[in-house]
Amino acid sequence: MVGPGLYPEIGKKTRDLLYKDYQTDHKFTLTTYTTNGVAITATSTKKADLIFGEIQSQIKNKNITIDVKANSDSNIVTTVTVDELTPGLKSILSFAVPDQRSGKFELQYLHDYAGVNASIGLTANPIVNLSSVFGTKSLAVGADVSLDTATGNLTKYNAGLSFINQDLIASLNLNNKGDSLTASYYHTVSEFTRTAVGAELTHIFSSNENTLTFGTQHALDPLTVVKARFNNSGKASALLQHEWRPKSLWTISAEVDTKAIEKSSKVGIAVVLKP
Repeated sequence: MVGPGLYPEIGKKTRDLLYKDYQTDHKFTLTTYTTNGVAITATSTKKADLIFGEIQSQIKNKNITIDVKANSDSNIVTTVTVDELTPGLKSILSFAVPDQRSGKFELQYLHDYAGVNASIGLTANPIVNLSSVFGTKSLAVGADVSLDTATGNLTKYNAGLSFINQDLIASLNLNNKGDSLTASYYHTVSEFTRTAVGAELTHIFSSNENTLTFGTQHALDPLTVVKARFNNSGKASALLQHEWRPKSLWTISAEVDTKAIEKSSKVGIAVVLKP
């Protein structure tokens, strides 16, 4: 990617460092492929005493991808993606059963100096969302707005700014209709060991509350990564992830409240198996 990307990518590197793969549930994912190339993925997640299941099938034909997901709540979500209608343009159609109001049509366009995402709900009075980012890969500014056509009200308006150089990524996001401001940074210490540090500071104007989270990661070897994070409320988390064969991973993560050590820590396990 040469250009600034899409709006959700502002601050994404820091969010992935601080939150991706951390979990306190037990999750098992298995992917298989049929002889005609259809990918079938089954996922089982245990949360407390409840077990949730999901099965997904994906079919690819040239620039068209069809995803169908069904879960244990009897919801079926279908997504049709057509890539490269013209250079840089992607269209996405999604809908869920039985929710008749879930249909959405989306367009994404990537350019060397811009990234635009527009979507509209497929209802009589749809929600319309428009997000755009302008700039370069090094410096970009963007906005994200949603309009409820039934009421004429803006249901969302956010803004973001990102700065990227060789080993440092910094971003600033104004979210929740201007009620929260988040500043984040990500610093690559060593590309060889994938060592990185990052932090995120969020201020809520309405409650005058601040949340500060620090995180780091380091590769013990090419197939094993450790991560850790800590926030100002006293919660500490750590995870160990190992790729024991290509595309197949196991992850163990734990979280403890340092201000209430007497409470048992939470431990999550995730296993991903792919052929």
